[in-house]
Amino acid sequence: MPLWKRLGFLAVFVVPLLMPAAAWLGTRFGHVDVLAWFPLFFLFVLLPLLDYALGHDPHNPAPAAAAALERDRWFRGMTLVALPAQAAVLGWSAWHFAGAGFGPAGIAGWLLSQGIVGGVLAINVAHELIHKDTRLERGAGGVLLASVGYHGFKIEHLRGHHVHVSTPRDASSARLGQSLWHFLPRALVRNTVNAWRLEARRLQRLGRPWWHARNEMIGWSALWLAFAAGFTLWLGATGLAFFLAQGFFAACALEVINYVEHYGLQRERLGDGRFERTTHLHSWNSDYALSNLFLFHLQRHSDHHETPRRRYQSLLHHADSPQLPGGYAVMFVLALCPPLWFRLVDPRVRAFRRSG
Repeated sequence: MPLWKRLGFLAVFVVPLLMPAAAWLGTRFGHVDVLAWFPLFFLFVLLPLLDYALGHDPHNPAPAAAAALERDRWFRGMTLVALPAQAAVLGWSAWHFAGAGFGPAGIAGWLLSQGIVGGVLAINVAHELIHKDTRLERGAGGVLLASVGYHGFKIEHLRGHHVHVSTPRDASSARLGQSLWHFLPRALVRNTVNAWRLEARRLQRLGRPWWHARNEMIGWSALWLAFAAGFTLWLGATGLAFFLAQGFFAACALEVINYVEHYGLQRERLGDGRFERTTHLHSWNSDYALSNLFLFHLQRHSDHHETPRRRYQSLLHHADSPQLPGGYAVMFVLALCPPLWFRLVDPRVRAFRRSG
């Protein structure tokens, strides 16, 4: 891997710095409510412009170097460092929020910004970690998810989404013609309920009741409640409201990305009633260089679903996968406006189906 890319993955740590940058800009220029929105402006305006300017990165690691790349501790270390980084920015952001004197616009901007930061730093990195074999990585992923209150993702994503992706049974796979606003509340509710259901079934197979101490959902929920209690004891009702709101917006951000990643794609049902094996043809791919660095190669999502245990630095670009016309930041904004989304993406879905 070239040095620019090896170091480029550090870009993810720019994201938490956007919160203190917004606070400094507000103090410096005196428009605290307006500049509370600065992180969103950076991520959804400046980043896409830079993404298009810098262009694509379709290059894959050489097969001979793949094994060494998988073992490289530099890449694993970056994902683990995200945990203290998330703790630091979440605590600082709550403290600033409690004393900043925001008006309604500033409150909305700050909470939405922190939610998107959590979506990138907590949920996106946790997505990488929970797929790994080590207890340290899986545990760090769980703590990151509990910090935004979407810890059911640790269970449902692995045992639900990856099993049923691109089929009607998956709440995170949007149908062709389904708007984001129809998809989003259903995904949030169904995925949370399904996480509890999957854990109850696992324990039932072990001969234990759902309320057993080995129920992961109970353990992670207890941690989330402890976080909520800590913010309440520290900052009162304001701290609790901040903690709950940023988590809700982070969870929403995740499901918006799920909408983007699988919209309109479907696996064929075989003669025996089962669905065909998941391949790189069942997720949207995006090879924009800069946004892939910011997201630990999440946009090489097609390869991730074909080989879920492959580490982010080794994920492959597949030219024959369905290709998004932009990075996730662009597609996120487009998804918020269904008429624009349908006009741009639906023809690509139909063309991809015809090509298959």
